[in-house]
Amino acid sequence: MKQDNNQEMFPIVDELGNITGAATRGECHSGSNDKPLHPVVHLHVFNSAGELYLQKRPAWKDIQPNKWDTAVGGHVELGENVETALRREAKEELGITDFTPELITRYVFESERERELVFTHKTVYDGEILPSDELDGGRFWAVEEIREAIGKSVFTPNFEREIEKVLSREKPEEE
Repeated sequence: MKQDNNQEMFPIVDELGNITGAATRGECHSGSNDKPLHPVVHLHVFNSAGELYLQKRPAWKDIQPNKWDTAVGGHVELGENVETALRREAKEELGITDFTPELITRYVFESERERELVFTHKTVYDGEILPSDELDGGRFWAVEEIREAIGKSVFTPNFEREIEKVLSREKPEEE
């Protein structure tokens, strides 16, 4: 059975994203009182019809198994910057290489197991999406379908926390 590599090294950062050290995935996800803040990237992938692609997290994941989540999500590796990590994860998880990311927000997310500095991006993409075996598939969701499922244990807490901010950026600014 697949599993995450608990020895993988992550940068430890302050709330501005400055690297202050390093720790293993196991240390970052241990749920101990000392939850090292580590950076992650999220990419919300919309199609031209305004639907949002979501990935299904597989049962073997150490965090939030079997939940629907952001199209692309992953850790920034030691020695990587945010954009490089975003492009690596998009290619690894969905086979997407030709996209223009827009930074939406950056925030600290804390659960009982970890603390992450999340860099959230969006893009519009109408090309082929090829989910890797890191995922349990994925599909496009209508915005209303997403809103109806919020709060029903369908999505990861991270996704639910940031989705309204992402969706509000889809609407034209009112003058």
